[in-house]
Amino acid sequence: MALETVSRPVAFSRVVDGVAEVRRAVREEVRRGADQIKLMLGGGIASPTDRLTNDQFSSEEIRAAVEEAQMADLYVMAHAYTARAVNRAIALGVRSVEHCNLIDERSLELFLQHGAWMVPTLVTYQALAQEGVEGGLPREVAHKVELVLDQGLGALERAYRAGVNLAYGTDLLGAMHRHQSWEFALRAQVQPNLEVIRSATLYAARLLRAEGRLGEVVPGAYADLIALEGNPLEDIRVLAEPERHLRLVMKEGRVFHQAPA
Repeated sequence: MALETVSRPVAFSRVVDGVAEVRRAVREEVRRGADQIKLMLGGGIASPTDRLTNDQFSSEEIRAAVEEAQMADLYVMAHAYTARAVNRAIALGVRSVEHCNLIDERSLELFLQHGAWMVPTLVTYQALAQEGVEGGLPREVAHKVELVLDQGLGALERAYRAGVNLAYGTDLLGAMHRHQSWEFALRAQVQPNLEVIRSATLYAARLLRAEGRLGEVVPGAYADLIALEGNPLEDIRVLAEPERHLRLVMKEGRVFHQAPA
């Protein structure tokens, strides 16, 4: 079973077994400055020996990670595709679940009951389907991509209609990072443009517990801003194609990029 951390300055993972190892690993990552703890609670797309239906970590191990994170005023996020893995995660206190392509109606109930967050990563599967093998994805796992690609958009639509907390995420590999902004256009097939934008700004800040600092233009925020040629409320593809439409990038009030007039 793998445990990942999002730490400064690098992200990395480790394999742990048993409650004691989970607790020790989480405590070590907290001391190193982790902001979240991520658990791999099911099989992965790129893992040649994993089935997507695999559950990983026992309930006791998940509870231990959640407890340790909460004692440090942090939270646990999880990689999970299937309804069974997602439902276990939420019931055991995981705050944010990434992917969620194969959820069911019970999943939606649990998201709402616990106030948990769903972070779809739809563009990942589109990119993997188009160029995954060329990018290093083993051919023998390509069928997994087809499965989650077919169901991911429907899962997002059901979650949105149910009122689930939704944030914008990424899971692209290596050179495929250049496709990330197309997530906006994919989501806009089943969500209003404004809701997609909020998932990457206001709602993402809520998930990160950074309200008032990130995701909105208010006094005291970091002043991380972009300016676009075009209105994403009318055509969200202006966000999907920054090479054509991005005119200004500002971080903490400093201009890092400005297109020629």
